Amino acid sequence: MQFQSTRSTEQASLDQALVNGLAADGGLYVPVELPQFDVRDFAGANTLTDVARVLLTPFFQGSALLAELPAILAETFRFPIPLTPLPGKCDNAEILELYHGPTAAFKDVGAGFLAACLSRLQGDPAQPLTILVATSGDTGGAVAAAFDQRIGMRVVVLFPEGRVSERQAQQLTCWSDNVLSVSVKGSFDDCQKLVKQAMANVPLASQFHFSSANSINIGRLLPQTTYYAYASLKHYRSTGRKPGFVIPTGNLGNAHACVMTRAMGLPIAAIVLATNANRTIPDYLESLEWRPRASIQTLATAMDVGDPSNMERLRGLLGDAAALRRQIDVYAVDDADIRAAIRTDFSEFGFATCPHTATATHVWRHMRPDLRSSTDWIIVATAHPAKFETVVEPLIGTHVGLPAELAAILSRPSRSVMIRPSLDALTEAMRERFIPG
Repeated sequence: MQFQSTRSTEQASLDQALVNGLAADGGLYVPVELPQFDVRDFAGANTLTDVARVLLTPFFQGSALLAELPAILAETFRFPIPLTPLPGKCDNAEILELYHGPTAAFKDVGAGFLAACLSRLQGDPAQPLTILVATSGDTGGAVAAAFDQRIGMRVVVLFPEGRVSERQAQQLTCWSDNVLSVSVKGSFDDCQKLVKQAMANVPLASQFHFSSANSINIGRLLPQTTYYAYASLKHYRSTGRKPGFVIPTGNLGNAHACVMTRAMGLPIAAIVLATNANRTIPDYLESLEWRPRASIQTLATAMDVGDPSNMERLRGLLGDAAALRRQIDVYAVDDADIRAAIRTDFSEFGFATCPHTATATHVWRHMRPDLRSSTDWIIVATAHPAKFETVVEPLIGTHVGLPAELAAILSRPSRSVMIRPSLDALTEAMRERFIPG
């Protein structure tokens, strides 16, 4: 299969798109044509890996990785992704738990898949591939964990100083020598801008052999379609009804994966997106004008994005703002409502939710009554609440237990370097770590 830039007719194979990360013109790679499926195509595919194999095989046609796809999927999905019915009066709603991976966040799926792919395509210690990743919380930790100690792979994680939780910061800074953790005096958008500047700098890119692991990389996006396919098929098979999804989103990667999955013919009804107080996406659908702005800090830190990169992909697939609002709904949730939702979730469900998941439960409770009652809903839970204990525990009045994987990460020593948000400062930090002498 061929992939094309969102900004031109430039095309690349899957293998090229995975390694390049971004297209040469700065655009994001998208499939030239999406494969189309029927529910019957998944007959006998009952596990997550079985569904993923059917769904992703067309994307790997012509790739050097085609024969490796079963092994890549087995390496990626080493943890469960439960679809849990909500208790009590919530008989038409379920929670899709995406936080059972090594860093307790949904980013473990995409990061693990990308690492499995790139280590097979590259992995040359004489010319290491340098993965650049900007993170507003969870992405960097998942990418660092996925690439940690992989031969021929280096990772540079950029995160905004003081804008991630303490436990998130630990997950960003506790890895081996092939991972450089960079604390940037600025916002997530500053970090993301630095990644794009570095990748566009030809001499620097030639020296470090850059690729990207943000959701701008198609290798992050493709595996995320698989859990939407799996969850929708599981629900449809048991009820005969297409579920809708409520998805917390910041940079639109996870949300776009769901939109792609529906566009490929999987049984998905409505798609509703929940943002935090960074209102770029809902304001776009309301005003029909795209107005990126500086991000603001919220309790849902991983969603603090003021200029979502994947809007390019979303517009390319669905159309402009007028077309988008006919096909998706978007609601913004402020910090006060996030706090209220965390309390209510614990009271009603009997378990804690993280601030990001709470944006989705709030939207689910407050969507139009006719929409909520006419559709079965799957609420996407994106991170374990233990990663945000300073927010969650005071609200629910009890301790949130640590998953074993997260406890192991928190016990490791950490290190990072702090820089101003400039390409010169980033370059200096990379050369000090990765270039001897």
